[in-house]
Amino acid sequence: MKNVDIYTDGACSGNPGIGGWAAILIYNGKSKSISGGFPDTTNNRMELYSIIQGILQLKEACNVTIYSDSAYAVDAFNQGWIDNWLKNGWVNAAKKEVKNQDLWNHLLTVMKEHKVTFVKVKGHSTNEYNNKCDEMARAEITKLSTAQ
Repeated sequence: MKNVDIYTDGACSGNPGIGGWAAILIYNGKSKSISGGFPDTTNNRMELYSIIQGILQLKEACNVTIYSDSAYAVDAFNQGWIDNWLKNGWVNAAKKEVKNQDLWNHLLTVMKEHKVTFVKVKGHSTNEYNNKCDEMARAEITKLSTAQ
């Protein structure tokens, strides 16, 4: 299987508010950048959406490493939250319904044919690709803001 790195980020102006997402896929020294936005969303939805869109770019089963500054997304997998949510019928440890179930389910579906690992990166720091994703996501917010 091919090894693909995917850097992702989501951003929101207001929360909820205008949101943007971005992903950079890197394979064999080549990169592909994608981005988009929504007029009324949340930061967490944009973080999840960026991961989903990154994975959807893959044409075959791959070993995928997702790099994200979103503790919400990364910890759900690395801390086993997602397994507990599924086991408990989408109820979290605080006995509340898990938000964004539509996106969590979509993410689980698109991950199925791949081997996916999640890595937490420090946001707004020295990671070139995370910073580029942040710039792209914010540019999508600006585009949507000026269009209204």
